[in-house]
Amino acid sequence: MKYFTLLAGLFLVLVFMACSATGKTEKQAVQQEQIKVFSVSEGGYIMADKVMKTAKEWKKQLNPKQFQILRKKGTEASFSGDYWDNHEHGIYKCAGCGQDLFRSGDKYDSGTGWPSYSRPVAPENITSEPDFNLFMKRTEVLCSRCGGHLGHVFEDGPQPTGLRYCINSASLRFVAAE
Repeated sequence: MKYFTLLAGLFLVLVFMACSATGKTEKQAVQQEQIKVFSVSEGGYIMADKVMKTAKEWKKQLNPKQFQILRKKGTEASFSGDYWDNHEHGIYKCAGCGQDLFRSGDKYDSGTGWPSYSRPVAPENITSEPDFNLFMKRTEVLCSRCGGHLGHVFEDGPQPTGLRYCINSASLRFVAAE
């Protein structure tokens, strides 16, 4: 019985050590993961660190509306956001991580009450995935660097892309052109 207890205790210690070591290694690997994105200020593609934070860290950084939209996939009411009627020239960045997302030159009035764009700064700066909420199939748009929910993309936009990136103002931070 002593032998069994000793083996069981040794096994638990080894399992604990393996889990601790694996968790640390995975966390380090996540922190070091980089992606290729386009930077308007750099005038080309750069390698950027992926942004991985806990919900507690995001809550500390974002205001409640930004947290609800970027991290909980919420939606602001139409015609209520800061940028739906913004006509200044500049770049729209992710409010979560600061990545360049859309240019003001690609923004247009879709009549929906949300900022709408015909294309992102670069395809690498966003990701998309199917969204089956609200009993319909839509395509969700996410920041490729921090995974923040931005809005949705629809196939009813202007040419030449035919796309309408319908984005929540709270997921964006606008930087006016100099």
